[in-house]
Amino acid sequence: MGDAVVLIHGAAHTAACWQPTVAELARSAPDLRVLAVDLPGRGDAVEDLRQVTVERCAEHVVGRIEAARLDRVMVVAHSMGALTVPGISARLGPSRIAATVLVAALLPPEGASVLDTLRGPTRWVVARQSRDGMPRRAPHPALARWLFCNGMTAAQRELVLSQLCDESSRLDREPVRSAGSIDPARTAWVLPRRDRTVRPRTQRATIRRLGIDDVVEVDAGHDLMVSHPQELAAILQRHAEPLR
Repeated sequence: MGDAVVLIHGAAHTAACWQPTVAELARSAPDLRVLAVDLPGRGDAVEDLRQVTVERCAEHVVGRIEAARLDRVMVVAHSMGALTVPGISARLGPSRIAATVLVAALLPPEGASVLDTLRGPTRWVVARQSRDGMPRRAPHPALARWLFCNGMTAAQRELVLSQLCDESSRLDREPVRSAGSIDPARTAWVLPRRDRTVRPRTQRATIRRLGIDDVVEVDAGHDLMVSHPQELAAILQRHAEPLR
């Protein structure tokens, strides 16, 4: 039994995207337990992506938390990984969630979908690839570099591109439920100012809607867990104080 930081990746990613931040946390906070979770159909969590829903993702994360015999957790969700947070919160309850950190998050209003929220080229690509109900293909490397890898070294770009994977198109079109279960008093938001995937103005609108006051801005692109692991690890370590 124990406490841990639980890391949830976003769309077209796997838990491998957290490797640089996990390594930095191991160096700077060796007493802090970390669990990086592959969502269903990604990485080591083999499942049919055509059947993967937001509810199934939340259920899977809670299953991993229970299998690890964790008492309390700090949930850290990147990008579309934030869709799982309301379901995780509902299943675990406030006594087991010490804090929540949303990183470059995409969390539509109640009843709206990811497609309703996205803007620009990101929306066009997602809508085009998810219209037939089949899994959405991993983004072309050139597009992925533009969306995720601005401000990265060659080695950092290689890590991001090497772990990209197909995505459940059901997650793009499924209406969000129970967004109100996120407690703004125990939630922080990490906002990368150079994000090309979830534009900063979209994130700021969500922050205002949820009533989150604890906002940390970072001069980074969307995948700051790879490009800025030291900075993100320091933020997570600070917000993980309730676990210690």
